[in-house]
Amino acid sequence: MKKLVIVESPAKARTIAKFLGKEFKVEASMGHIRDLPKSDLGVDVENNFAPKYINIRGKADVINRLKKSAQEAEKVYLATDPDREGEAISWHLAIILGLDQNDKVRITFNEITKKAVQESLKNARPIDQNLVNAQQARRVLDRLVGYKLSPFLWEKVKGGLSAGRVQSVATRLVVEREEEIEKFKPEEYWTLEAVFKKDNQEFKAKFYGSKKGKLELKNQEQVDKIINQIKDKNFKVTKLKISEKKKNPPPPFITSTLQQEASRKLRFTPAKTMMIAQMLYEGVEIKGEGSVGLITYMRTDSTRVAEEAQEAARRIILQRFGKEYVPEKPRVYKTKKDAQDAHEAIRPTYIEKDPESIKDSLTPDQYRLYKLIYDRFLASQMESSIYDSLSAELEVEGYVFKLTGSKLKFAGFMEVYVEGKDTDEEEEENQLPEIFEGEMLKPIKLEKKQHFTQPPSRYTEATLIKALEEKGIGRPSTYAPTIQTILERGYVVKEDRFLKPTELGKVVTNILKEYFKDIIDIEFTAELEENLDRIEEGKADWVEIVRKFYLPLEKELETARNTMQQIKVDDEETDVVCENCGRKMVIKKGRYGRFLACPGYPECKNTKPYFDYLDVLCPKCGKKLIEKKSKKGKKYFTCESYPECNFIVWERPAKNCPKCNQLMFEKGKKRSKKLVCSNESCGYEEKIVEKGE
Repeated sequence: MKKLVIVESPAKARTIAKFLGKEFKVEASMGHIRDLPKSDLGVDVENNFAPKYINIRGKADVINRLKKSAQEAEKVYLATDPDREGEAISWHLAIILGLDQNDKVRITFNEITKKAVQESLKNARPIDQNLVNAQQARRVLDRLVGYKLSPFLWEKVKGGLSAGRVQSVATRLVVEREEEIEKFKPEEYWTLEAVFKKDNQEFKAKFYGSKKGKLELKNQEQVDKIINQIKDKNFKVTKLKISEKKKNPPPPFITSTLQQEASRKLRFTPAKTMMIAQMLYEGVEIKGEGSVGLITYMRTDSTRVAEEAQEAARRIILQRFGKEYVPEKPRVYKTKKDAQDAHEAIRPTYIEKDPESIKDSLTPDQYRLYKLIYDRFLASQMESSIYDSLSAELEVEGYVFKLTGSKLKFAGFMEVYVEGKDTDEEEEENQLPEIFEGEMLKPIKLEKKQHFTQPPSRYTEATLIKALEEKGIGRPSTYAPTIQTILERGYVVKEDRFLKPTELGKVVTNILKEYFKDIIDIEFTAELEENLDRIEEGKADWVEIVRKFYLPLEKELETARNTMQQIKVDDEETDVVCENCGRKMVIKKGRYGRFLACPGYPECKNTKPYFDYLDVLCPKCGKKLIEKKSKKGKKYFTCESYPECNFIVWERPAKNCPKCNQLMFEKGKKRSKKLVCSNESCGYEEKIVEKGE
């Protein structure tokens, strides 16, 4: 009789089977095997919110196979993921298979390596009912919100809508950011810089104010007055500070930072990031080795790293870069106060398997994400970067200008990894001039620029995850599905990389804010997350937590039903004219995304695909150009009548050249963006001036 180990997926089963030998059999449950029914509430609110679990449809063969294997086994071990969800799956398996939950049937490991798996067998334990109860509480709460509020929204707004405990708060954040942008009133301000040249090196000093303090430049008249006072005058270096500054590496990834950085650097959605990370964790077929788990568990909020992994990283750093790149002591990072700290940070399981050595065994996306995780972890254990930094104050006619500059002296961790940014803004770096205190400098020119204050940026998926994390909304496992849900429900759309609320999203958010204050309250939702943590720690009763939440919800729902009127949400109108009846077509959302439909339905049933139209006409046929995406997600631009008209380009068309009337294309990145004429013999170019510059 063999010992049976049950995991969730076949990939994980293959990886673990390599380590356990012939006396073990490893089977996969294919995820959850029991859940609440889809057809009704599935929670007995009159009987302490008892969940009514049923076997998931389509899982009969899996359940029968597992039952047969369990009956034949000498011992059964449940090795599902090491979190609340994994504990709940093990609990359901124990019930289905008739196992004693108080027996040592549960094993967990943070990484799928031979040592970790074998160690877990020595430390088998009973099912942790506190973890199970925390998961049950979350599942029941989410079901109560979804199955109570969604029908209300169908009745009062339109069918197919949904509300969710976390998704509704995420939508609220996007809606309120849009309201901030709409209310924003730009204010004029100016900057003034003195440009100097010494030893064939240009550098700039920025206007600060006077000896009394900082002075804001509000208008051109104020700037011109200062220029008239200081032009052709020498600037005196009155203060000079030269120092050495260190920049420490970022900590290894946790779930939220991995999703943010993969969004910034790889343009992955959070859902895609987690799907690929799951593959890397469970095991990828490596040539000559079979299935290998390449990273530690990817749902974590802890930056803690095992000593063994730290030492392995330090050995690799020493071999590849030299002793000056190895810190005196291993780096230890502080974990957030409210983190569960149940698992390590996300890191490679085998530091010797660098991304290049196994690239041939990985898909392009697996390689890119593995490289991101590998490089970030290696960098986190490296020496700091060192800069030579200079700051100076220059005085002229009672005014003060400030000069700052820095020069990379020692790359340190930046040899391996540089953290991404949420915005495209780049800081201009002055090259270090050799100047001295008391020196007199004469500028070669004075540069004045008009600016306008900018509204806050819309959220990207990365910055929304960051906001949810900072506010304590949701947990590592919830960020990706939350964002995916609000996009699929049509509450939010993605324009380029930015999240924008739809009219539907605004309407639903305002209804929930007015009638269900707690459901959509940020602090209340964060407090509920803390209560789930308390349940996990055995410090709170899950039934009482659910009861305190549910009773006010029932009252609010009754009030809303009795007082709220029906609300109609108009479809977004476009400039596309229906060729059958002449009406302006509207944007609808269907199973496969947005499409255009005639508002004259059912008289006119005309529909067509929805595209983002450019304000540029096709140079071949004169129709509008549209933006599309290839199967790999790369943008391209083509004629709306394609394939009849075969015009297609990969660079974004912007406008017609004022010199030769040929198409101009956007080229370059960030501050170096420019429009370039497609007619090489013309050669006309112009810089793209961003709003507010």
